[in-house]
Amino acid sequence: MWQLVAKALLSGALIVAIAEVGKRLPTLGALIASLPLVSVLGMILIWYARPDAENMAVHAGATFWYVLPSLPMFLLIPYLLRSGVGFWPSLLAGCLLTIALYLMMMHFGPRLGLKL
Repeated sequence: MWQLVAKALLSGALIVAIAEVGKRLPTLGALIASLPLVSVLGMILIWYARPDAENMAVHAGATFWYVLPSLPMFLLIPYLLRSGVGFWPSLLAGCLLTIALYLMMMHFGPRLGLKL
């Protein structure tokens, strides 16, 4: 149980750090947010729980392919904000786009031979 609490506290601390740095230095906050810290921490915790090279290889490979559909969101949101669309509608549009692209990846990825 303590491991679950530790994971939650670490994740929360990371989010708070990004938000606090981002308030003062938006570019540095973005840089920290873009680092694959969550993925690396997740891989360490998965390896600790189940040290299996093939399982980790599948996880790391799938993570790469699932990152790609999330990237257009980071182009759409600033475009919409600069076009006068409010923050919440821009964020919603970015999230909906990401969901649609994730669904497409889940549908077409295995057909293209990707292990997802």
